[in-house]
Formats: sequence, C-alpha cells, structure tokens
Amino acid sequence: MHRKWWVLLSIGIASFMAALDASVVNTILPVVQREFVCDVAAVQWTVTLYPLTVSVLLLLFGRLGDILGHRSIYISGFWLFVIGSALCGLSPGIVALIAFRCFQAVGAAMVFASSPALLTLHFPANQRGQALGMQATMTYLGLAIGPALGGWLAQTFTWRAVFYINVPVGAVALAAGMFFIPKAARQSSEERFDYLGAALFMVGLVALLFGLNRAHDWGWASSQVLSLSAASAVLLASFLVVELRTVHPMLDLSLFRQRVFSASVTAAVLNYVCMSTIGFLMPFYLIQGRGLDMRHAGILLTVQPLAMAIAAPISGTISDRIRSSLPSTIGMAILAAGTLLLSLVSQDTPFVSIAAAFCVTGLGTGIFISPNNSALMGSAPANRQGIAAGMMATSRNFGMVLGIGLSGAVFTTALTQGHKPIDAIVSGLHVATIAAVLGALVSLARPKREDAVETHE
Repeated sequence: MHRKWWVLLSIGIASFMAALDASVVNTILPVVQREFVCDVAAVQWTVTLYPLTVSVLLLLFGRLGDILGHRSIYISGFWLFVIGSALCGLSPGIVALIAFRCFQAVGAAMVFASSPALLTLHFPANQRGQALGMQATMTYLGLAIGPALGGWLAQTFTWRAVFYINVPVGAVALAAGMFFIPKAARQSSEERFDYLGAALFMVGLVALLFGLNRAHDWGWASSQVLSLSAASAVLLASFLVVELRTVHPMLDLSLFRQRVFSASVTAAVLNYVCMSTIGFLMPFYLIQGRGLDMRHAGILLTVQPLAMAIAAPISGTISDRIRSSLPSTIGMAILAAGTLLLSLVSQDTPFVSIAAAFCVTGLGTGIFISPNNSALMGSAPANRQGIAAGMMATSRNFGMVLGIGLSGAVFTTALTQGHKPIDAIVSGLHVATIAAVLGALVSLARPKREDAVETHE
C-alpha cells in the first residue's frame, strides 16, 4: 500500500479519537459531578473550556506548522493529547480535571491544525477531496459512536475509562504516524513567527467566543457581554492592522482575495452554524418536548453523523473530478431542506419522520464538507497550508459557537415571550435554515474556474 494511504490511516485514527473524545464527555458529566461533589457550573467547565482552548490555538499551530513542519506539530500534539487523556483519567478533583482537559485541548488543536495540511501535502490534487472526505468520515464516526461508547464505559467500568481508552488506541496511531508520515524540511525556514499578531488574535478570539458562550447566562445586553464584545472588536481590528503591516503575518490576508478561499471559509462557518443549531436544540425537543429517555434520543441523533460519514467520502471523490462548487452548493441546499423539515416538527410528529429529516441534514452536510474543504485547502500554496488548515478548523469552531449563541438567543427569547417549548425550539431552528440557504448562495458564488494550487510533494 502506498505510503500516502498509511498517512491517511494514521490521521484518520487521530480524527476519530479527537471527535470521540469531544462527544463522549457530555455523557459522564452527571457521574463526575456526583463523585467530586461539585455544582453543575463547575463540571460544565470541563466541556466549555475544551473547544474554547482548541479554537484560539488552531491558527497559531497552523502557522507554526508552515514554519517548523506539519509533521512535528502533529506528532507533538498527539503526544500531548494522549498524555492529557491519561491525566484526565487520574484527576483527583474537578479543578485538576478542568486543567488536564485544557492540556488535552492544546494537543487536540495541534492535531486539528496539522492534519488537513499533511493530507493535502501528501495527496495529489485529483485525490485531495477523497482523502479529506475519508478523514471526515472518521470524524463523524467518532461523533456518532462517542455518546453510546461513553455511556457503556462509564457504566461497565468507571467514567475514568472514557479517558483511559485513548491511551492504547492513541499509542498505536502515534506509532503509525511516526513511522509512516515522512520527515520533511521546513516549509518556510526563512519566515519568522508573528508573536504580536498571535497574541492579539488569541486574546481577541477568547473574548469573542467566551462572550458568545456565556451570553445565555448573562444576557445578550449584559455589561459583561457588551464589554467582551467591545474588547474583542478592538483586539481583532488591531490584529488585522498588524497583519497588513508585518512581513511574515500569522494570517496571510492575501488568501482572502481569492474568491474560492474566502467563499469556502464563509460557507464553512454557515454550515457549522446550521449543524450546531440542530445539535443544540433537537435534544431539548426529543427529551423535554417528546419525553424520550437519553438512550432513545441518542439513537435518533446518531442518524445524522452516520449519514454524514457515508456521504463525505463519496462526495469528496466526485469533487476530485468536477468543480467543487457544484457538490458544495447541492449539499448546502439539501441541508437547508433538512432543516426546513426539522422546523416543521410538532408534538405529534412521527419519530420516523424526524429520523428522515436527520438523514437529510446529515447527507447535506456530508455532501458539502469534503468538496468545500478540498477547495479551501487547494486554493492555498504549499507554504500557507497551515494557515488554510487553521482557518478551516477555526471556521468550524467559530460557526459552532455562533450557532449555539444565535439559536439559543432566539430559543430563550421565544420562551420568555410565552411561547410553548416546542414552538420556541422551532423558532431557533429557523436560524439553521437561514444559515444553510446563505451557505448555498455563498458556495454558488465561487468562480466557475477553480485554479487549485498543486501542493503534492
């Protein structure tokens, strides 16, 4: 088997593990709370800080990969992730668990920021969509299996087994990565890291994401949210000014002059706004609105990532042969249709109809994501693959936080105005439909000719 497929296998296992870990922790929160005798707010930080830490570090590690080599960032990150998993399992209390989850998130950010770049650098342009699609499949399988596996491990052994399982599996994947991913010379050894830009971006993004995350509890018009928003605006505006003037920017803004790159990033944000809205609101509908227990609700929710896992590699392979804008646009249009179906739910909607709607949204996202990622990565030159990968992952995390913030605001506003819970959920789901329609229009607006940059080594 050609070495590039071993590279894909190694990165696929890493993607599966990271997605599994991200989706599994929610299932053990009640058990952790009982064992450590802490309040819900404290235990919730184990979930909140993980994606926040990942989000603010993605672009930084992507840029470091361009300078130091993506393999070294990937391997180092994998080491941190596996060690962090073991430390989480050994946590003596809630504070230690929160700290070790942040440590683990640093490793996850390094893996997320370097994986797409490694695949793009080791696969030719006519197989890039296929490779990224297969990586997406491993990610979606991790998301689908995570909740059920986490519940079984916690019930059969202990909640700590949820983290310990990463150690042996991670050791195998780490060994495969060290052996099969070839060492390469530095991509841009003459360039220097932009420390000022990195600091401004990280602090500004923390302020923005933290404000969006806490807006439900504090209120969108609260002094805390407004202060964080103002600070974020100033810091991120300063970041853009610095990036325009520095010789070696952390974020090469010239990439956004390419319509393919800018449209792909924008469409990705809108896609994840849509998906996070569904993921946030539909459990409320199934459990509180329809009275399902967590197990049966979990089975229904699994339909979506499974459909995504099936569609992603097929769409990626097709996009290697035709313009990526076509399957991307079709995928977002299908996603819009699926969200529209979900927004029609009521107290009496048959569960088979809900499952069918989940299948439609899953197929839409699976069809969209691979060609969109392929177009994004293909529009960046070899010495900017880390920036492209960092932007791709940042758009995912930012879209997820933004989607939860917007849909949560609509949902809670509808509740305070006296709407029934299911009607409030439907109101929130309109955010997803609007995002999907906008995503389809943005994807359609890409140029007919996509001049991909050949990055295969």
